[in-house]
Amino acid sequence: MDILSTIVAPSRQDFTLFLHSKNSDYLVSGFHNGEVLFKSVLELKETKAGPRPLRFRIQGRTKEQLRRPEDFIDIGRKAKKIRISSQTKKEMRAEIKSLLHSYGLQAEVVRTCHHCSSKGHFSPLVASNVIVSHFHEICLSCALSELESDYSPNGNWSKSTKNHLQKILMDLQDLDHVKKTFSGELDPGLTAFDQIQSEISSIDSIDIGDLDIHEHLRESLLARFEELQPIQNLSLQHGLLTGSDQLIISSTGTGKTLIGEIAGINRALNGGGKFLFLVPLVALANQKYDSFKKHYGHLLNISLRVGSSRVRGDSYPFNPNADVIVGTYEGIDHTLRTHKDLSNVGTIVIDEIHMLADQSRGHGIDGLITRLKHHCTKFNSGTQWIYLSATVGNPNHLGSALKATTIEFNTRTIPLHRHIAFSLPGQKPHLINELIEREFINKSSSGYLGQTIIFTNSRQRCHDISNKLTSSSAPYHAGLDHHQRKTIEHRFSEGKIAAVVTTAALSAGVDFPASQVIFDSLAMGTSWLTPHEFQQMQGRAGRPSYHDKGLIYLLVEPGRVYSNTMRRTEDQVAFELLTSDVDNVYISYDEQTAMSETLANIVVAPDQFAQLNSSMIGEIQTELALKNLIKFGLVSGQKATSLGKIICQNFFTPEESNVLINALNGDNPPLDVVTQIELMRTEN
Repeated sequence: MDILSTIVAPSRQDFTLFLHSKNSDYLVSGFHNGEVLFKSVLELKETKAGPRPLRFRIQGRTKEQLRRPEDFIDIGRKAKKIRISSQTKKEMRAEIKSLLHSYGLQAEVVRTCHHCSSKGHFSPLVASNVIVSHFHEICLSCALSELESDYSPNGNWSKSTKNHLQKILMDLQDLDHVKKTFSGELDPGLTAFDQIQSEISSIDSIDIGDLDIHEHLRESLLARFEELQPIQNLSLQHGLLTGSDQLIISSTGTGKTLIGEIAGINRALNGGGKFLFLVPLVALANQKYDSFKKHYGHLLNISLRVGSSRVRGDSYPFNPNADVIVGTYEGIDHTLRTHKDLSNVGTIVIDEIHMLADQSRGHGIDGLITRLKHHCTKFNSGTQWIYLSATVGNPNHLGSALKATTIEFNTRTIPLHRHIAFSLPGQKPHLINELIEREFINKSSSGYLGQTIIFTNSRQRCHDISNKLTSSSAPYHAGLDHHQRKTIEHRFSEGKIAAVVTTAALSAGVDFPASQVIFDSLAMGTSWLTPHEFQQMQGRAGRPSYHDKGLIYLLVEPGRVYSNTMRRTEDQVAFELLTSDVDNVYISYDEQTAMSETLANIVVAPDQFAQLNSSMIGEIQTELALKNLIKFGLVSGQKATSLGKIICQNFFTPEESNVLINALNGDNPPLDVVTQIELMRTEN
């Protein structure tokens, strides 16, 4: 069928004819409902009667078709609208208008995209969708394409990244300015993502001097605090001092740990049983131990229980008869598994209780709680349990499972400003340095300097970044010894260094009063951060009574991955995290974890292990677990074998025990055995 017959078909008669100058000729295009009907080139000649068509060439699939000059006029008469681009030179606009007028046709000059028009595309612009680029007006689509061409030659931007950049382009309407976000400029107008507003609490406050607590505890609190925080007031109103078990959900820096401190120290001073404060990390245990020694060491015997190795046990002196014991989850669990006598426990605080959802440690925490409750019932039926977390997506469900009163306070007392800054390869240290320097010169209304925590994905990266910074900084990770970490903590708390560079693995354990958190990486090792981990880490920015606001910066390299197993890119993960909800906390058991916790329950309470299994939060198929333990030679009848006790007390899994047995029988070198076990853990 002839192309002109197709163009002027009855179903397509209401189309728009669009003209744009190209050198001394005109690009002519036909559009119908957004569909391109044809593209062509029109040449004019000057006659005594004025400009007239000279040549009219329609572009075909493989070559141009030369048409009668009069065909252009015929097509123009079929068009509902004729539009001329505003980029067409003024004299050429007059020329084509004169031609059309001589045939009784009218054309209107419209504001169009410069890039689109030069390709013969009709892209009208209005004030709200104009993007300026090098003094030209272009459309949003062309602006985004230019960004992708310049900064993502492989075309691997995520949809979220494109949507974010589109929003910035529409807000600023200046492509050259938006390009600065990729050139190392940290303009807040370009990087701002959102702001979490602060609110004034409506919770009635309680005067510390009016609390019915031991006088020495009251003196200690009054020396440190002018008033209680809202979450602390809520906890007191819900029976903290009368033994109420509580699940406390409140953001980082709102004073959750003081709730446990008030309950546990008060009861210990009044002779109501010892106080256990349990945390997930050695660094945090050391920090809490030092704090308790400082404030209560002259009143109570305080001990620390952390394990330096699965096999060697503790490298710290431990007194199970102490009034206050600060420990890691595994440290206290080891105490139970080795039958050390904790005797009368009055108060137990489990910090970071959301760790129950952790795939590798959650089952152990579930088992620890169950075994501790079993221990406590032998000495004190009134032990008070306090669970703390900044982020739980299903607090009421978790509170019910823990048999505790759920107390939430999600209102921030200071605002949190969140930013996302795009980075080119190798650019992140420069951006980090600029952000640190910018923040360190600021001083809050309380007189504190702006200090920064930088989270990255490996210990080596901590040192690499710190070495590249001109600002005063220090790497901080689990590979440092206790003295090194304490020195860095003191220097930071005294304002002598501007920043610490730490691993994501320590996000829950470091109590640095920072006003700014920078994410150098959104990975933990070679795995992307979960929404829960991200919430914990961003919560470190801005501390009530220290700062006026908190700053979050995600430094994102579009298209970046940290291992071949990662299916998503860093920019995609960034927007998912920024818009994600807090994870729910659930526990599930596979055969290995069911065997591990069943074995631990058998070692701790051989006559009651089935009851312990049934009282755990997660569901364990006890009969199957017992059958498997017997098959592995870890249990005989319903008692742990000697091998089973060793495996349990050193936190090996049943599967790892099988590797050990085979290695011992095969007389394998110890290094080969360790390597094989570590490989198993990496693969799992």
